[in-house]
Amino acid sequence: MSPLPIILLMWLATYPARLLGLSLGSLRLPPFWLAFLRFVPVSVFAALIVPDVLGSPEWPRRLPAALVGAGLLWRTRSLALGILGGFVAYWLARGAGL
Repeated sequence: MSPLPIILLMWLATYPARLLGLSLGSLRLPPFWLAFLRFVPVSVFAALIVPDVLGSPEWPRRLPAALVGAGLLWRTRSLALGILGGFVAYWLARGAGL
């Protein structure tokens, strides 16, 4: 099968869902749903990070780094500082032989 029909089929599979999401932009949601949806990014982020941190053979290095990064992010509300702090904590733990 050539690539063009595959690309067109994938476009047909994904475009309606994206169009639906974009068309709901002017919809007014009740306060319950607005409060509920505020936690979706945090939940998705946790679902991506926790298995990688705890499921790795390097978890003794990754867990303190993740906690340092999360603490910095929580205290400063700066994503860049949280990421940099997590990296520094990871490399310090690695350098210390953990």
